[in-house]
Amino acid sequence: MLKNGRMSAGDIASKFDLTNATVSYHLSILKHANLIYEIKNKNFIYYELNTSVFEDLILWIKQFSREGL
Repeated sequence: MLKNGRMSAGDIASKFDLTNATVSYHLSILKHANLIYEIKNKNFIYYELNTSVFEDLILWIKQFSREGL
């Protein structure tokens, strides 16, 4: 969902049949893994993908695919 842009925790939670607390817990795990980051704007917290982590992962994977060539 976050590949299309930032979303609030409430927007994310509305897409799942889970409690807000459960969604917040999973978001905190993703945040601690540095896969997403949060942006605070007044009373709202928005989440975005940390694309640099995914770019690093792709580069790391590509190094192995080139070795076989």
